[in-house]
Amino acid sequence: MSVILVFLAVIAGFGGWWLSHQRLMAKPWLEQGVIGDLVGMEGSALPTAKIGLGVFLAVVGCLFALFTSAYFMRMELSDWQPLPIPRLLWFNTGVLVLSSVALQCASVAARKGQIDTVRLGLTTAGLTALAFLVGQLVAWRELTADGYLLTANPANSFFYLITGMHGLHILGGLVALGRTTAGAWNGARPQRLRLSVELCAMYWHFLLFVWLAIFALLAGWAATFIDICRQLLT
Repeated sequence: MSVILVFLAVIAGFGGWWLSHQRLMAKPWLEQGVIGDLVGMEGSALPTAKIGLGVFLAVVGCLFALFTSAYFMRMELSDWQPLPIPRLLWFNTGVLVLSSVALQCASVAARKGQIDTVRLGLTTAGLTALAFLVGQLVAWRELTADGYLLTANPANSFFYLITGMHGLHILGGLVALGRTTAGAWNGARPQRLRLSVELCAMYWHFLLFVWLAIFALLAGWAATFIDICRQLLT
């Protein structure tokens, strides 16, 4: 239960910080500037689209929080035998970080109207995301070849379930990223392209955060951290 509360607190913190930057509490009647700029700001679909994605990511975050809580509760039983973490996961983590960085660069370039950089960033993000998924499949194959099958132990089942669920979300994000990349090459409107790139970057950063939490969980660091916190509190 404490794991869920900590995870939700982190998600709420990110959500609160993000909402504070979306001008939701702005008072248009007190704004100063060109009238056309204010009208364009009010008519923009940017806040609505990001809020919708933010709500979706909050639901996904709750899902992974429940998986994490179940993981901690199940590992307390005597039949739990943690499997070794493949070294390939370190490489996969670096690849996913690179994918997120590429999308952030594309987002910055989209704001500046640098279409060539946007295309390069989107393409790089897509290729590295595919490399991450391939790497995850290779890690699965290595584990099964060493005898760590899905039904051999509850720890194995949780490993495949959590990493597989994260991979499915990456795969779904690739669909949206592919459409955005196609729009960048086909001359999509700058405002629409900028919004699409920012949404993809937001989604990718969130999945990177989730993966880092999953990696810490599977490696045993999360349990160690929680034990230290409990000792400090008691």
